[in-house]
Amino acid sequence: MNELLHFAKQSLDSQPFSRFLGAEIEHIDGTDVAIRLPLREELKQQHGFAHGGVLSYLADNALTFAGGMALGPAVLTAEFKINYVRPAVGTALVARAGVIYAGRSQAVCRCDVFARDAESEKLVATAQGTISKVESLKRE
Repeated sequence: MNELLHFAKQSLDSQPFSRFLGAEIEHIDGTDVAIRLPLREELKQQHGFAHGGVLSYLADNALTFAGGMALGPAVLTAEFKINYVRPAVGTALVARAGVIYAGRSQAVCRCDVFARDAESEKLVATAQGTISKVESLKRE
């Protein structure tokens, strides 16, 4: 396993909420990242679709990983916007994100979230966000 993939998997695994949901790094190459999440019943809303909060979590986390590749590991989401384009049904969700522009302290990133089944993937949401470098991640 390459060093970046190992670091990314450790970072995701250090997030209790990500572990709880079952998220995993599917791909990372220094430019783009893909985070996969098996779509369990507990992650669905009353109509059987993936809950919007789950899609939003995936987009936020993928945006932050993408921004971190450009700015370094000490980053946080400053803001993001998500558009849900269709109900998410399938066996898994995959969020793919990359950097649109990176400066010294902020990166603007884009993410597409797909619902995957055995035969195909369908775009279910798209997001854009600003990721900010932080000098210290100390808890106050």
